[in-house]
Amino acid sequence: MAGSGKTTFMQRLNSHLHAEKTPPYVINLDPATLKVPFGCHIDIRDSIKYKKVMENYDLGPNGAIVTSLNLFSTKIDQVMKIVEKRSTTFENCIIDTPGQIECFVWSASGSIITESFASQYPTVIAYIVDTPRNQSPSTFMSNMLYACSILYKTKLPMILVFNKNDVVKADFAIDWMKDFEAFQDAILKDKELQGETGMGSGYMGSLINSMSLMLEEFYSQLDCVQVSSATGAGFDDFMKAVKSKGEEYNQYYKKEREAALKKKEEEEEQMKKQSINKLMKDLNLKSKVKKDNGAESDSSADVISDLEEGENDGIVYPDEEEDDIAQPSREYTFSEDREMGEVNDNNPDLQAMYQEAMEKTSKDISSETAENIAKYIRG
Repeated sequence: MAGSGKTTFMQRLNSHLHAEKTPPYVINLDPATLKVPFGCHIDIRDSIKYKKVMENYDLGPNGAIVTSLNLFSTKIDQVMKIVEKRSTTFENCIIDTPGQIECFVWSASGSIITESFASQYPTVIAYIVDTPRNQSPSTFMSNMLYACSILYKTKLPMILVFNKNDVVKADFAIDWMKDFEAFQDAILKDKELQGETGMGSGYMGSLINSMSLMLEEFYSQLDCVQVSSATGAGFDDFMKAVKSKGEEYNQYYKKEREAALKKKEEEEEQMKKQSINKLMKDLNLKSKVKKDNGAESDSSADVISDLEEGENDGIVYPDEEEDDIAQPSREYTFSEDREMGEVNDNNPDLQAMYQEAMEKTSKDISSETAENIAKYIRG
């Protein structure tokens, strides 16, 4: 969420990995930030000018972020080639997303960028939580619902990172996640403090109770760590969680993604076949069918105009006496040992024949015209 310390977390994580002699590959995807407090290998601001996007497309801040990401995602293949080329020089790649979570997670470009990385490398989502702000059960529940939606949207391993541990310990939040009754007690205390307007009363109290039961399965899929981006505490635990989730990705998520992609390809192929069959049926076309011996059976294709109805539909019916007349077959003059367009012995020079016929016709017309003129003068 906004103000949870994502960029500060990135800065501390970058410093921690450098201190461990394993410098990461760093990518910044936030086009609206004025200053990035860490060195970037790839920065969206180098190719996309956020203010120009606002001016050129008449957009507000969030719309400009989405549009900037859309423009950047059109070049994601180049980004992946750069990362792949440098992949032998680093162990971890860390990516800072835009400050507005909805601009990235629920936009098409966010999905494209996420899936591009997830299709090639073990990818882990780190959801940063502002611990001091989550001491209220209602705010905590809102954050968990956000995290839940992101998990099922991206379908990738997720780590819940309780930031600002130096201000407030996140033990209370972890207890709420593990113990349903502890969360119920927190709701009752909130009701006592706020009276009838508290979250433990009426409809909202019933909703939060139901949500807390539903989220028990969601909590079981998460690894929770407490960190302080200001002091650097807890980042060893975070890297252990990343390693664990990387193994989980290879064991479960990778197989699921490959199965999903294979199913998608099969569905697209099936849809393509159905579309072709439907088109053939609509046009009433008969394709050549091969027999068991490999020969092609005789079948004809109807002309589209023959399927039209009406008096002036273009249908031409042959005369009855012409039914038995054999139709001429076309003889191609192109042979392998002759130049293209050469006339062979079986086919005379058609151009000469046409020229001779035109000259004869013009002479006949000229003599006839002269005779008519003479008759006119005599008359």
